[in-house]
Amino acid sequence: MDTIDDPTPPAPTTSTRMGTNLAPHSKPSGVCAVTLAPMSSNGLRERLQAGHSVLMPGVWDALTARLAHQAGFDTVFLSGYCVSGTLLGLPDFGYLTQTEMAEVARRVCGANPDLQVVVDADTGYGNPLNTIRTVELWRQAGASGLFLEDQVWPKRCGHMSGKQVVERDEWLAKVRAAVAMADGLHITARTDARAAVGLDEALERGRAARDLGVDAVFVEAPESIAELERIAAALPGVTLVANMVETGRTPLLTPAELADLGFTLIVSPLSGLFSMVKAVQESLALLHAEGSLREHLHRLVAFDEFGALVHLPQHYEIEQRFSR
Repeated sequence: MDTIDDPTPPAPTTSTRMGTNLAPHSKPSGVCAVTLAPMSSNGLRERLQAGHSVLMPGVWDALTARLAHQAGFDTVFLSGYCVSGTLLGLPDFGYLTQTEMAEVARRVCGANPDLQVVVDADTGYGNPLNTIRTVELWRQAGASGLFLEDQVWPKRCGHMSGKQVVERDEWLAKVRAAVAMADGLHITARTDARAAVGLDEALERGRAARDLGVDAVFVEAPESIAELERIAAALPGVTLVANMVETGRTPLLTPAELADLGFTLIVSPLSGLFSMVKAVQESLALLHAEGSLREHLHRLVAFDEFGALVHLPQHYEIEQRFSR
């Protein structure tokens, strides 16, 4: 059976970004150890080609990416669903723009330089020229990879109803452009044709994208293990993506179970978002009912713990070093 990457972080390394590099001074005590050795998109590609499974949690801002890193993940997925919900308060219904997503990616990558960040690119936001611009913006932001799908714009979450896809050749033209301009970015071709047209068409699209040289193929929203098995049988010779959405359309499986089926790049895009919403709902309901969380402090991180998470002690040291 394929091996699964150990999520336990190695010893922290020195980062080159302000707030995480205080050399030649030592790191102040109390700083949260959340850094891993930097890895390029080639590192992601090499791990997958070596047969390792990579599990990517969904994130939506700099803080959630740091929390994922703290938990031991070295690769995360910047989810359009999550960003649309948290930035705009809107569903993943095509409201989020290219430049809004690029700005979030820039902030996430800039604040977490030792994380590999795969960024949702939706449909490329237009034709092949727009797709090339998207690739450029994602590279400039510091992304390690992207997902490019075949839905009609405005698109919607792959586990929602009412999806439509563009003609196969229209999508493949954008895939071809992304591959040609990738310059090291890990490119995943995602097709939503299973729900919109049928699994046969989705597999044809997946084969065509594989033959164009993408790094991974993602057939979205299969609804049974039998469908997952059929996808894997039809698409040898390329990394396969599985999307594990809690209460979504696809059976929830572990990385080991998915690896046995042939899927090694695994996205868990909404686990953090759904957990956060439930925790905040419950805490705010208690606050409203009781007027204070004094009796529920176990539900919270402490003030100093949050300060460590955002590297407050390091910023105190920087302030002291450069103050008169």
